[in-house]
Amino acid sequence: MIYCKECLEPNTRPGNSWESSDICTACEYYKSTKEIYWPDRYEILQDLVEKAKKNNKDSQYDCIVGVSGGKDSTRQALYIRDNLGLNPLLVCMSYPPSQVTDLGASNLSNLIRLGFDLEIIGPSPILWKKLIKESFFRFSNWAKATEMALFSAVPIIAINYDISLVIWGENPGLQIGDKGMIGKNGWDGNNMKSGNTLAGGDISWMEEMGISEKDLYFFRYPIEKEFEARDINIIYLGWFIGDWNFITNGRTSLSYGLSPRLGKATETGDASGVSSLDEDWVIFNQMIKYYKFGFGKTTEYVNEQIRNGSMTRDEAIKLVEKYDGKCADKYIDSFCKYINITREEFWNVVDQNVNKQLFTPTGKKGEYTPNFKVGHGLYG
Repeated sequence: MIYCKECLEPNTRPGNSWESSDICTACEYYKSTKEIYWPDRYEILQDLVEKAKKNNKDSQYDCIVGVSGGKDSTRQALYIRDNLGLNPLLVCMSYPPSQVTDLGASNLSNLIRLGFDLEIIGPSPILWKKLIKESFFRFSNWAKATEMALFSAVPIIAINYDISLVIWGENPGLQIGDKGMIGKNGWDGNNMKSGNTLAGGDISWMEEMGISEKDLYFFRYPIEKEFEARDINIIYLGWFIGDWNFITNGRTSLSYGLSPRLGKATETGDASGVSSLDEDWVIFNQMIKYYKFGFGKTTEYVNEQIRNGSMTRDEAIKLVEKYDGKCADKYIDSFCKYINITREEFWNVVDQNVNKQLFTPTGKKGEYTPNFKVGHGLYG
């Protein structure tokens, strides 16, 4: 386990590869932005905007924007409408009522109050639950199936409505380090399905469960020919904006009515309070990620703070040591009840997937001692 010399990014992140350097991909990208002449990028964005308006002149909408109601999608929607003059259709692949939180519903409603047209898609809750349970037992990641639907539904709607431009927020290949998603240039999002999240759009494991192709419609990422037939183009808005980051997006969205999560960071593992607000099970998913790879949500939060100079690396280490991997029992209990398993079954799955190089079981179910020091790596 090797840490970036600038921030607290470990080389254990899936899809990351920077072993030959002391600096992670995200820090290298951030440094490169200091040399960027942003008006040049804005000109490229304006050209894409004009092309979208021309291509979609017969449509009510200029573009499709995937949203959850959180900080990034709220700022994204506002920027696209108020700064670029586009008329976007917001698309949300919503969680079922048994999973979505009141906070999530409130923040999604906030986008409607801000004057946006919003299309909410809700796959069968029965199928959703079945896929969540399979995802948890097969991948120790309940969100494996739902992420397929979240990212696939947006281009599916674009293709069906014949709207040629899809806009997402940050470029994960540059700003997070998932290099599989890097396209032809910094704003090109057409290679999204090659990243760690979508794994090339492979849904064969769902089909192995006996689920029909028809029922998996919103889980299947469109193939390249479908994009080409409608001349669909996906871009990352964050590449064009100099202050596209955790803090600015959060502050902007809060000023426009976003409601933060009020839970304690010792219960959520999130020191920011404005991440993944639409449901609560992401909290223990981040805990499992921590046990798999040695980092969680607080690491991702402080890394941005280190890069923009608002936090020192030593200050960040203290926060990560205090909050990363934390999760209150109530979130685990809620999930266990949802998929009808016991807490023992839950921890059996987690234990099978804990990285035993990074953690040593204490002997008590669900408790592990890290074999590494944050910011330094493995002991010895």
